[in-house]
Amino acid sequence: MVVEGWLARAAAARPGHTALQADDGACTYGELLDAARSGAHELHGRGARRGERVAIALPGGLGFAQALHACLFLGSVAVPVDVRAPAREQEQMSACARVVVDEPLPLEPRSSRASQPELPGARGHDLDAPAVVMHTSGTSGSPSPVELTYGNLLWSALGSAAALDLQASERWLCAMPVCHVGGLSILVRSAIYATTAVVHARFEADRALGALREERITLVSLVATTLARLLDAGLARPPALRCALTGGGPVGGALIARAVEAGVPLSLTYGLTEACSQVTTTPVRELARSGPSPGPPLFCSHVAIASDGEILVNGPTIAPGAVAADGWLHTQDLGRIDAPGRLHVTGRRSEVIISGGENVAPAEVEAVLEQHPDVLEAAVVGRADGEWGEAVTAHIVARPGRAPAAKELREHCAGALAPYKVPREIVLRDRPLPRTPSGKLARAQLKAGRVG
Repeated sequence: MVVEGWLARAAAARPGHTALQADDGACTYGELLDAARSGAHELHGRGARRGERVAIALPGGLGFAQALHACLFLGSVAVPVDVRAPAREQEQMSACARVVVDEPLPLEPRSSRASQPELPGARGHDLDAPAVVMHTSGTSGSPSPVELTYGNLLWSALGSAAALDLQASERWLCAMPVCHVGGLSILVRSAIYATTAVVHARFEADRALGALREERITLVSLVATTLARLLDAGLARPPALRCALTGGGPVGGALIARAVEAGVPLSLTYGLTEACSQVTTTPVRELARSGPSPGPPLFCSHVAIASDGEILVNGPTIAPGAVAADGWLHTQDLGRIDAPGRLHVTGRRSEVIISGGENVAPAEVEAVLEQHPDVLEAAVVGRADGEWGEAVTAHIVARPGRAPAAKELREHCAGALAPYKVPREIVLRDRPLPRTPSGKLARAQLKAGRVG
């Protein structure tokens, strides 16, 4: 099935509406469409063709948005590259690309394009065709490529819009890397909705706080770490904010309580790159009634729990290459579904610690540790142990001016956890926990002993 081009449709409906506000300027939908057409002809001139990959090694901003939409206009497959990754990793991401864009594409005068042939993507988007290749965040290893189709992107946008009660006046703040699906999806969805994306090339707490206070931001995507930093910086009752989508990993009860007390409308969301971002989201219409809670699946997604506790997902947002023979995406995450149909994520199967024959979910222990008043953040991993197989080990970052004793923390855990879940070793750190560029805990580094 072929649908009308998203950017062309947005430009026809709202040509003077702000499409993007970024570090390097702002543009309307009419201007972005013109820039994308110019960029598509430039890419075509460099040898890019329909269905071929184009690597985009640019930070979030006007240049990135132009290159992305140029690819979609041309019918090429966009491959966002993390410009903060080591050079070797960037080369791996770009290895299969026909063209690499590492500088903003030039803008040609309209007159010079008048006689050029129509490009394939100008006729619309084939929902079965590949649109982008995204790389996973690499929390447990090297980033892996995931090919998402136009259909995946469209259904994800529609499902998200229903959960968020989308309005034409939305201004969605993206302070996440656009090389990961959580950030990129904001740019794509905003074009599908013909709303405004406000893009910060990197997360800076004071700047994001200022935007939430003064720039009529209605939606923002966060991870637990960035939410905590905003609250630390003084975020309270942002005037226009309807929803702060927070996910990318566990969001502790203490942090949720802080957000509620500060009047932040918090929606808990669970998603994966292979599912084109969101799988479950707390609907905006339920926030005033029930507050932050595990979300039900988007209307276009289906979630089930396997016999071993693994979360399974299917539906039109799932990358075709990620679907197993049984028709489901096997997420490797563990969870349960409660009576109202809400998904509770309890951990990652590969991260489960087996200590003395008992299974320990790190996220459960971390949540308890972070309820201690002296603990800012915690990470739990298994350390090889001759007696127990694996010993539950907690890495703790204390709040400024605090230094909780290991015995005190273990006693705190013993009041809420089974004995085998209580950390046998506690490591106090003098620096933040290692995280990926998207803000997820880089647990593999801790497990490997790279704790710097």
